[in-house]
Amino acid sequence: MKDTFKHQGLRKKLVNVLKNKGITDTNVLNAIGKIPRHLFMDSGFLDHAYQDKAFPIGADQTISQPYTVAFQSELLQIKPGDKILEIGTGSGYQTAVLCELGAKVYSIERQNELFKKTSKFLPKLGYRAKKLIFGDGYIGLEEEAPFDGVIVTAGAPFVPKPLLSQLKIGGRLVIPVGDDVQTMTMFTRKGKKEFDQEEFGEFRFVPLLEDKN
Repeated sequence: MKDTFKHQGLRKKLVNVLKNKGITDTNVLNAIGKIPRHLFMDSGFLDHAYQDKAFPIGADQTISQPYTVAFQSELLQIKPGDKILEIGTGSGYQTAVLCELGAKVYSIERQNELFKKTSKFLPKLGYRAKKLIFGDGYIGLEEEAPFDGVIVTAGAPFVPKPLLSQLKIGGRLVIPVGDDVQTMTMFTRKGKKEFDQEEFGEFRFVPLLEDKN
């Protein structure tokens, strides 16, 4: 669990890469600059930790590309104290970014192996989500709704309706929609049944799976 000057230096370089790719939110950049991403990966892959690319973490899942994490986090426009629902805890890296931004995070993971590992690991780094849940992200978390924001960290073939219905008015859902290649899509809730929809180009994610527990 070491975070050396070398790691910190590599993170600075990564932050500059993200700036050059168009990430402008200072809070998001500071979070990426602070979180020891190498600790979220197996120790044999430290060389890859601060490159701007996704990487396998077991259970057929990946730790998302830093640019993708930064991009989705920036779209959410998180203010301290915002209640955020994350679908797909994975390694917990995106969860840590959300916590670093001051969000109250509720996160759902459907891979039991990852869920157990991440639940133990995140608190060791000092990142405490409000709730980490093993379950089906497609149904959201009705008992804790409404949320200021919902972030989906896996490719969804369609937009699950419960995730839209669990947003506050003014809340945002950021979700990659599509099968092989996904379009980053943001829905902003304008009224009980009104949503604005914006699209932000193509990304590649592992698929969001439903009810496979």
